Amino acid sequence: MSKESKQQTQIQGEGDKEAARHYDEATREFVESGKVEEAVEQAKGQDPKEAEEAERTGESRSKERDPAVHRDYDKPT
Repeated sequence: MSKESKQQTQIQGEGDKEAARHYDEATREFVESGKVEEAVEQAKGQDPKEAEEAERTGESRSKERDPAVHRDYDKPT
């Protein structure tokens, strides 16, 4: 199998199991590292205006809004 053919077969697109596995491993390592509480404390000390600006910046890059963000959970869907 040529190098190009091998690369093409490794591209999985949405639902990429390898990427999901890497994410899960990195998340597990972060949790087990004991740094979660440190991150929580750091986030608590963040300036609310700075947090709102960071949120707006992140949202501006997204293709669409997450419907769960502003969902009224008291109303059935």
